Amino acid sequence: MVLRSSNLLHVFCFPFRHPATAKWYDRRDSVFIEFCVADSKDVKVNFDKTKCGFSCLGGTDNVKHENQIDLFEAIDENECKHKRTDRSVLCYLRKAEPGKAWPRLTKEKAKLSWLSVDFNNWKDWEDDSDEEIGNFDQFSDMMNNMGGEDDLPDLDGADDDESADSDDEKMPDLE
Repeated sequence: MVLRSSNLLHVFCFPFRHPATAKWYDRRDSVFIEFCVADSKDVKVNFDKTKCGFSCLGGTDNVKHENQIDLFEAIDENECKHKRTDRSVLCYLRKAEPGKAWPRLTKEKAKLSWLSVDFNNWKDWEDDSDEEIGNFDQFSDMMNNMGGEDDLPDLDGADDDESADSDDEKMPDLE
């Protein structure tokens, strides 16, 4: 908006909100969305039956981010949670109809430039064996027992000693 006052030109800049880059993946009874914003502040996440809203200030420049997602299917907004870390905000959305696969996150088939599939965490759970279903149920129980946003567990598994390959050998010392 531009206003003229005598011979001075006043320009008012309305803050533009950039969508945050996000990755998502599907599970049997839930969907996870990770908004990739480093050093986020003033994080707000709103869960509605068919929508998810996210906003924050991010980075050292305090860039304003805002995302609104019309979800593919309904969620149980009372069971949804989020956790902020220094690198991102992870959202857990509980499906209203567990066991129903989501082929995409959004209601519309349009490709959103800021949204991608998290293939590192994607799993085709529809063909799971009974043993794998039991393991997932344990994970679901853990998620159900979580409290607020600060109680989400570390899902990376990077600190697990068991994550090392069994065929890894000790490297010889350098001479």
